[in-house]
Amino acid sequence: MTILAQKYEFALLVANGQRIYHYMTMRFFYQILMILLAGACLKSVSAKPNFVFIIADDCTFRDVGCYGGQAKTPNIDKLAKEGMQFSRCFQTAPMCSPTRHNLYTGLYPVKSGAYPNHTFVKDGTKSVVHYLKPKGYRVALSGKTHINPRKAFQFEYSTKANNPDLDEIDQLFKECADDKTPFCLFACSNEPHSPWDKGNLSDYNPEKIKLPSYFVDTPETRDAYCRYLAEIGYFDWQVGQVLKKLDKHGLSKDTLVIVVSEQGSGFPFAKWTCYENGLQSAMVVRWPEKIKAGSTTSAMVEYVDVLPTFLEAAGENIPEVLEGKSFLPVLLGKQISHKKYVYGLMTTRGINNGSETYGIRSVRGERYKYIWNFTPQIEFKNACTQTATFKSWVKKAQGGDLDAKDKVRRYKWRPEVEVYDLQNDPYEWNNLAGNEGIKLVQNRLSRVLKEWMKSQGDKGQETELAALERQRRGKNKKSSQKKNKS
Repeated sequence: MTILAQKYEFALLVANGQRIYHYMTMRFFYQILMILLAGACLKSVSAKPNFVFIIADDCTFRDVGCYGGQAKTPNIDKLAKEGMQFSRCFQTAPMCSPTRHNLYTGLYPVKSGAYPNHTFVKDGTKSVVHYLKPKGYRVALSGKTHINPRKAFQFEYSTKANNPDLDEIDQLFKECADDKTPFCLFACSNEPHSPWDKGNLSDYNPEKIKLPSYFVDTPETRDAYCRYLAEIGYFDWQVGQVLKKLDKHGLSKDTLVIVVSEQGSGFPFAKWTCYENGLQSAMVVRWPEKIKAGSTTSAMVEYVDVLPTFLEAAGENIPEVLEGKSFLPVLLGKQISHKKYVYGLMTTRGINNGSETYGIRSVRGERYKYIWNFTPQIEFKNACTQTATFKSWVKKAQGGDLDAKDKVRRYKWRPEVEVYDLQNDPYEWNNLAGNEGIKLVQNRLSRVLKEWMKSQGDKGQETELAALERQRRGKNKKSSQKKNKS
């Protein structure tokens, strides 16, 4: 072999060796990368956040301390400073049962079938339990339920006098902390639902309390309002107790906490109406190191959005069947807006002391609200109109007080269409419907509302008349009548 050939062979050996070395090195780093990625995935699974959702019962958002209200709510106020406060959160129906079905299913009320009060969802409807439990979560509900059938809502249940059972919640937190199991807890208060007999009443003086502008000033109103505010304070105490138990078990850092006020109070112009005091809710959210402390947002969100938000925060896909939209990007500061429109519906048929039929639908955008009352010729009635407070309003109106007379009339008798400029009229007192300057806005909102109703299978008055078929009491009555006939 010539010297030249020997040099060439040596060069080939060196080149092959370099290729082999390069191949082995790349393979080694690839294996290391796969191990690291696998570790990251395992870490992601084990690091799923916990969820705690604390909900009041019949609490007007404007009465909460951090929303400018007179109720003393130090725990909720502190939570707002530690997280994000929403100025425009809404539920779709201003009553307990459809609101809670809406929350747990991620579906609007007519779509799920749970649109009147004391209602139940359609067969096959899934809830938050179906979505989170298979992903390793314990899903619990402690306190008020108002949901049916139970097969659709297979929570780990606990309750104490229709309120969260704090001992059971403490045990849940302990077990999950010990087992490193993620959990989703709904702590559902029954306060400040009437009869308003809890809380520190000495914090409120009936003679000095400031009544909302839409109230009639009577001794009965002042007394009831003070008792109601005191009970909001009791709810705030419940919030504080749940948060302390998270701290006790070292869970606060890894838990996304949401506190909401539910629909408005049992006073006039709130619960049972599609006014802002009925549909709008307080919402305060804390998630340490994820949500900027002391932040606020005007993004419009709905209770129907909570389930998709939980799923995205847990790293799970959001099923197409869900009608809500995750607002996780808002929580993380990546978006400042969320929805263009939010919707409302109210069904009096079948409620306690309700009008035989008085359906209401609504839609609101950034500035304007549109309300459609199906039967304006019928008197609007509900449990509120039988209270001592409202009767004192009626008595004052009958005595000649013009302010009382106007407010009683406004509450009991409504026009078919109401349109409000919420920017300049936040209490919805000046109806702009029919005004030439608002015609385009009115027509647009009317069209948007009807399109939404169509997407829900909501046929307006026809759907209202069928409400009893979607109530457990109506269903039981119908079953009883069939038995009697047979």
